[in-house]
Amino acid sequence: MVGSISEAKSSVSGVTDPYCRTEHCEKIHPYRCDKEVGVLGIDVSKDNLITSRGGKYENNLKGYEKILDMKPCTIVLEPTGVYSIKPSQYFKEKGIRVLQVSPNVLSREKDFREKKTDFYDAEKLENMVDKAKEYEYNVLRELVTLYLFLKDMEVKQKNRLKRALFLVSDNDKINKERLERLASGDFAQEVLYQLEYTPIVLEEVKILAKALFETQEKLKEVKEMIESQVPEDHVLLTIPGVGKLAAGIIIGVVGDIRRFPKPESFVAYCGLDPVVERSGKAVVSKGISRRGNKYLRSLFYFLAQMNCSKNPTLLRFYESHRNRLHGRKLYTALARKLAKVVWSVWYNNKPYEPK
Repeated sequence: MVGSISEAKSSVSGVTDPYCRTEHCEKIHPYRCDKEVGVLGIDVSKDNLITSRGGKYENNLKGYEKILDMKPCTIVLEPTGVYSIKPSQYFKEKGIRVLQVSPNVLSREKDFREKKTDFYDAEKLENMVDKAKEYEYNVLRELVTLYLFLKDMEVKQKNRLKRALFLVSDNDKINKERLERLASGDFAQEVLYQLEYTPIVLEEVKILAKALFETQEKLKEVKEMIESQVPEDHVLLTIPGVGKLAAGIIIGVVGDIRRFPKPESFVAYCGLDPVVERSGKAVVSKGISRRGNKYLRSLFYFLAQMNCSKNPTLLRFYESHRNRLHGRKLYTALARKLAKVVWSVWYNNKPYEPK
């Protein structure tokens, strides 16, 4: 067996000797250790975990336990959505330092994808330990994704219920009192068309009303849970018009604001960045890209529309642009402005100040 102080060399397939220390172990960094297997890079997929020491393990408890037998002190991996959360949290709770290399850092590593094998990727992750950040589970992420999922479900259920009501009556309006009656199957106060399909549609109305009522009740519960996770002194709450629910959604979706070094990158993440086409001296605006997170884009648009008069920055922007921009274009520009305000306050961790 090769001595533990020697530097590991990659084989043709990109696999390193599992008992060799890799090049980063001789560097001075805060995660240096004296164990046989110090820092371990892991390439994560849905089914497998490929380690920088040549092993291929299942992405389940059995595979995690085998990796624990290697006794790593630090694990470095690339965040790959839901597939990396479980192993990251598992190893962290077992006392192992878990680091993640952000996709932005990876994209700047030009040679990262030159030789594309899972083992090579894992080895590169191991050697990027100094560029990795501590893994932190975002508690709000699960709550926010559940809340947004329920909101999408609520919209679909409400639209379907309105369709069904339109088929049997002239009133498709839905309020809380009427929804409760329909959910219980009480149609006594309804003025209905007695058509051939009416009995079948009324059954559909009852099912949809009950489902919608339950969804709305669940939304209230999740909303309270989200608000309870937002600290009273969080800097986002100093922005006029941004309450605990809005702040919780922003925090849950974004996670770490420092992965956006400039306000423009955050605006682009929200899909609010303008699209411009140039032809000679002509400059044509094509609206916004819509490539980013649709939930943040909708949230900022809603907040800009509802709180324009409450926020001095937005009000000043509105007054100076309302003669040139109108309707959705104006509120989209306000949403972009609000996104920049959110980035500035959160990134600099300073309370909102009107500018």
